[in-house]
Amino acid sequence: MEDGILARQAKIEAGMFLDTPKDPLEEAAKEAAKKMKPDPDAKRFRHLNVDTDTHQYDLPTECLARPAYNTSGQGVLININSYAVAKFPDLIVYQYDILIGSGVEKRGLVTKIWNSKTLQGEIGPGWVFDGNRLGWSMKEISNRQFTVDLDVEQGIQARPGKSNSHKVQIRPSTKINLAAIQAYLNGKMTMDNSVLQAIDFFDHLMRVTPSKTMYAIKRSFFDPKMVKRERLGGGVEAMKGVYQSIRIAHGGRLVVNVDVSNCVFYGDYPMEMMATQVTGSANALICGEMSKKVKPSFREAEKESLTFLKLKKLKKIRFRVRYRGASEKTLKQVHMVKEFAQENCYDWYFQQKDRETGVERRTSIFDYFMEKYNIHLSHPTMCVVETMRKGIAFPMEVCYVEPGQKYPYKIDAVQTAAMIKFAVTRPKERREGIEGGLRLLNWEGDPYIRNYGLKISPNMLETQARLLAPPIVQFAKTQQKPGYSGRWRLDGQQFLLPNKNDLIHWGVCIINSVGRDRLDIPEASTFIRSFVNTYKGHGGKVSNANPPIMEGPADEAKCVTDLFNEIVAKTGGGKPQMMVFLLAGKDSICYERIKKSCDCRYGVVSQCMQNAHVKRGQGQYISNVLMKFNAKLGGTTSKVGGKPPGGHFKVPTMIVGADVSHASPGSLQPSMAALTCSMDKTGCRYAAACESNGHRVEMITQFNLEDMLTPLFRQWMSETGLGRMPQQFFYFRDGVSEGQFQHVIQQEVKHIKRIWRTLDESNQYQNYDKIKFTVIVASKRHHIRFFPKERSPAADKNMNPCPGVLVERDVTHPFEYDFYLNSHSAIQGTARPTHYHVLMDEAKMPPTELQNMIYEHCYQYMRSTTPVSLFPAVYYAHLASKRAVSHENRPASSGAHQFNEEQQRLELIKLQEEAEMTGKKLSKSNSEKLHRFTEAESRPLLKMKNDTGIMWGMWYI
Repeated sequence: MEDGILARQAKIEAGMFLDTPKDPLEEAAKEAAKKMKPDPDAKRFRHLNVDTDTHQYDLPTECLARPAYNTSGQGVLININSYAVAKFPDLIVYQYDILIGSGVEKRGLVTKIWNSKTLQGEIGPGWVFDGNRLGWSMKEISNRQFTVDLDVEQGIQARPGKSNSHKVQIRPSTKINLAAIQAYLNGKMTMDNSVLQAIDFFDHLMRVTPSKTMYAIKRSFFDPKMVKRERLGGGVEAMKGVYQSIRIAHGGRLVVNVDVSNCVFYGDYPMEMMATQVTGSANALICGEMSKKVKPSFREAEKESLTFLKLKKLKKIRFRVRYRGASEKTLKQVHMVKEFAQENCYDWYFQQKDRETGVERRTSIFDYFMEKYNIHLSHPTMCVVETMRKGIAFPMEVCYVEPGQKYPYKIDAVQTAAMIKFAVTRPKERREGIEGGLRLLNWEGDPYIRNYGLKISPNMLETQARLLAPPIVQFAKTQQKPGYSGRWRLDGQQFLLPNKNDLIHWGVCIINSVGRDRLDIPEASTFIRSFVNTYKGHGGKVSNANPPIMEGPADEAKCVTDLFNEIVAKTGGGKPQMMVFLLAGKDSICYERIKKSCDCRYGVVSQCMQNAHVKRGQGQYISNVLMKFNAKLGGTTSKVGGKPPGGHFKVPTMIVGADVSHASPGSLQPSMAALTCSMDKTGCRYAAACESNGHRVEMITQFNLEDMLTPLFRQWMSETGLGRMPQQFFYFRDGVSEGQFQHVIQQEVKHIKRIWRTLDESNQYQNYDKIKFTVIVASKRHHIRFFPKERSPAADKNMNPCPGVLVERDVTHPFEYDFYLNSHSAIQGTARPTHYHVLMDEAKMPPTELQNMIYEHCYQYMRSTTPVSLFPAVYYAHLASKRAVSHENRPASSGAHQFNEEQQRLELIKLQEEAEMTGKKLSKSNSEKLHRFTEAESRPLLKMKNDTGIMWGMWYI
C-alpha cells in the first residue's frame, strides 16, 4: 500500500548479464541524459486522467506541489530507518516475454525448465526470471524458439506415450533506460512509464539475492535459520524478518527504507499434528472421528462437520512424504494438498498393479502400507490427503508440511494477542533488528547490486524535523497542559459539554453465561450507583439515578426487546435514551446482535460492559466508559483550548472522514464503507453513516456517497451551518494507495461536488461552487519509523518520538505535498507516524496552519486522554466501518462468515462454466449456493431507525 509508485505498475523483474562489455546503446543513453536540458513546460508531478465531465467540477489534473515548509515549533534532528543510495547506474536493461509450454504449466515445472541445460545454453548466463512469463538481461537477443526435453536432461528413459518435451519462446518486449530516474529528479522529464519501470527495476534487482536464501513475501525476507519465532497455536507461527523498499525521495535522490517485518507462517509440522491444531482437536484420534459427516436431524441430509470444514484451511499447502522404504525420488518430491477426503485409510480404495504379473487388484491405503512396507498406520481413521496429481493420495501421518509457507487467513483473537506480544518491540530493540536485517541483506556483498554499480550508504538517514508545540486541553471549567508527554488526567474534570438532555429513560440488562463471570442484580445495582455518581462528577445530567435492572434471557435479541419494554414501563413511558448491557465475556456474535437490535430495530444508543470489569468497579474504568457514554448522549469530552469559538477555522467548515474496511481473506463478507461528518464548529463531534460497498471494492461507489452524505449534509446545514453551506470542506480519506489517488479525485471528490450541486439546485443556495475543497489521504500502512537522538527534546523516556514530531524532508516525495506526523505517545512498541498526502487544496491553507490543525485535532478524540495517531475524522470512520458489520442484513442463525467462502464461490463459478461448455446445468444445490454468495456481495445493510436522531450522534464510538 505504501509503495504506490511501484504498485501502480505491473510487476517488473530486474535482470543482469554479469561481466558484460559496455553496450553502444548504453553509452548512447548516458550521452543523451547528459545533454538533456530542463523543459520549462515539463511537470514533475503525476498526472491524473481526466474524464469528460471533470472540468465542470474544477478538479485538478495533476498532483499538488509542496507550497512551503512548516515553520512553527522547534527544529530537531532525528534518524529515520532509510538509507540513501549513494550511486546508481544509468544503463539499458532489456525485458523479454517468455512463454514456457502453453503458459498454464505449474510453477515447479516452469522452474525446472528454466534451469535446464538446454535453455541456459540458448540464452547465456546472467538472466533473471520471474518464475512466470518475464525475464531480463543486459544482453540484447532476438526472438528465440526451442524445445526442452526434461527426460533427456535427467538422463532417464522416456515413458511410453508420455512426452516430457516442452516448447520455449523468448521475445523482446521493451528496453528500460535507467537514466530516466535522474532526469526526473533533476526536473528534466515528467513522471511517466519509463521512470516507473526504472524504479521497479531497482526494486526487483534488490530482491534477487535475498530471495535465493530466504523466504520472500513481497518485499520482506525471512531467514529460515532464524531462531526467533513464536508459536501462535492453531498450527501457525510468527517469524521476524527484514523489509526493504527503494523509492524516490525529497532531495533529488533514491532511498532504501529498511524495517523489521513480522509474518505468520504455517509451522513445518507433521500433517497430523497440523490437522489437530488447526481444528482444535485434543488428539489425532478425536480429529479423525470429528471429521466424519454429521446428520443434524432425522429429516436433514448428512453434511460436512465443522472439524472437516476447518481442515480446508490446509488446502493448497505444500508437503513432502516420509516413511520407511520410500525411494529417494519419493522423499524429494513436493506435493500440494488438493482436498481432504471424507474417507479414511480403511475406506480409500485404489487399483494396485503388480509390476511383475501386471495383474490389478483393489486395495485400501491401510492394507497397501501394511503389505508393501510393513507399516502399521498409527492413525488410519484420519482423513486421506488428496494431491493435485490425479489418483495420488497419502495417509496424513506420512505427510510433513514444507517450511516457509505464509498463512493466508485472518488469525483469531488468541493468536492475535500472541502475535502482538511477539511483534511489539521498543525503539532500541527495533533499531537493533533493522541493523541485523542489514547484515542479512548484505548490500556490499550482493553480487547483483555490486556488479550493477548500485551503492547504498550503510548509515541511517538523519533529517531536520520539527517538534510542534503541544496544545492546551480545555474542559468545562479547567484546562490541562499535557506538554510533550501526550497524557492528561480525567479525574476531577467536568466534560466540556455534558449530555444534551437529562438522563431519565434508561435501563440495565445483565446477560449471564453458564459458569462465566456471572453477575447478580445486587452487584449490578452497586456498580450502577458508582457509575451514576462518577458521571455526575464529570458534569453529567442524570435525573433517574435508579434505572430498572433486569436479568435477561439467553437470546440477545429478546434481551433488547425486554429491556426496551421495561424502560418504557418503569420510567414514565418515554422512549429509551440509553440501554446498558452487562455481558459475561467478549462474545462478538452476542455483541453484534445487541447492536443490530438497538441501532436498527429501536434506534437507541447502547453501552456494553463486561461483568469482570463491573465486579471490580475501578474508577478509572468507569471514567473511560463514561467518555463514550457521554458522547453517545450528545456530549463532548474536551477540545483544544486557546482558540476562538470556531476553533481552527475562520469560516464555516465541514470535515468528512472516509474509510473502507475489508473482510479477512477468503470471506465473502462485503467491504464496509463508512463516512463521518463533523457536527459542530470545532470538529469535536462526528456523525457517521455506513453501507456495504461490494466485495473488496476500495473506492466508495457513487450511490453510497449520495445515499450516506446527502442526509448528513442536510443535517449539518440545519444544525451547524444555520441554513447555509460550508465555505470550506475537508475530505480525509484513509486506506488508499498512491496508485488510487486519481480515483479519489476523479470519482469520490467529483461525486461529492455533484451532491453539493444537487443540494444547491434544490434549495437555491447558489453557492455550491464557492466551497473550497481540501483533500488529504492519511495512511499508516508504511514502514517509516522515527528514531530521535538521545537527550533530544523530541524523545520520550523509551526513545520513542514525542507527540508533534513532523517530517517533511528526505523521505517524503521529491515534489508533491506530503508529510509524516507522529501525533501520539506510543504506549508500547515503536511509534508509527501517519503519512498525510495533500491531493487538493483550493483553500490554499498554509502548511504551518494545516499541519498544526491536523496535529491539534488529534487531542480532541472523544474517548481518550491522550492524542491519537490518526486524524479523528478518519479514526471515527474506521470505528464506524467495523461497527457496520452488525448491520448486515443476514439472520443471526447463519453464524459468522466462513474463511473459505470466496474459495467455495470460485469453485462454483468454475463448475458453472464447465457445465455451460458441456451443455449441462449446475445442480440445484450448487445453483442455490452460488446465488446466495452473489447476493451476499450486493446486499445493502439494514437501515438505522432514526426517529430520535441516532444517526446524527456518535452511536459507533
